[in-house]
Amino acid sequence: MSDPKPLIVFDCDGTLVDSQYGIIAGMEAAFRAHKLEIPSARDIRRTVGLPLDAAIKRLVPVNASPDIGELVAAYRSASNERRGKDADEEPMFPDVRKVLETLTASGYTLGVATGKSWRGLQDTLRRHDITDYFQTLKSADDGPGKPHPGILRDAMTETGAVPTGTVMIGDTTYDIQMAVNAGSLSIGVAWGYHETEELSATGANCIAKSFRDLPALIDKFWG
Repeated sequence: MSDPKPLIVFDCDGTLVDSQYGIIAGMEAAFRAHKLEIPSARDIRRTVGLPLDAAIKRLVPVNASPDIGELVAAYRSASNERRGKDADEEPMFPDVRKVLETLTASGYTLGVATGKSWRGLQDTLRRHDITDYFQTLKSADDGPGKPHPGILRDAMTETGAVPTGTVMIGDTTYDIQMAVNAGSLSIGVAWGYHETEELSATGANCIAKSFRDLPALIDKFWG
């Protein structure tokens, strides 16, 4: 039997799209509705990639004990309202489509593993018309959240890939730690929400300074 095609798995928020605007707005609305101190934009960005309830727990003031489920519901309500008004801003980073085309033409299998909900992921990919590039999609609804390796391992199983033939590409330490936990390779990106020094310290095999750098970096793993 021939070896399976290498699998390239992308994070979504902070890697494919700059989704901080809608996430920050949703968090601010949820905390405001419950009369809690509103976390800073930087602190909110630091939680992107975690499951929503885990992100909210990190942002709640130490002297407060709100119902996390109610905050999750408030965030989702605010996000749905923005989406209904077409106010959700998630611009795609430069060169994403061109690079996805290049990787597909090179014979790689592509996937996504994200902390977004399934609905949120579908909406984002559909809005930017890039759904068809991916053979496997894993969301927060598919298993334990990052940095647990479950959704990445499921993506490998679904596509027949092996850990040493899989690269996780992400902007946060949660993405890199998930890859480490799954035994796969990883590339940290410089345009997202965690510092590149943190990504390297967590175990990223290399750092991409721009999206267009990815094909060459990926090719080196199997060159």
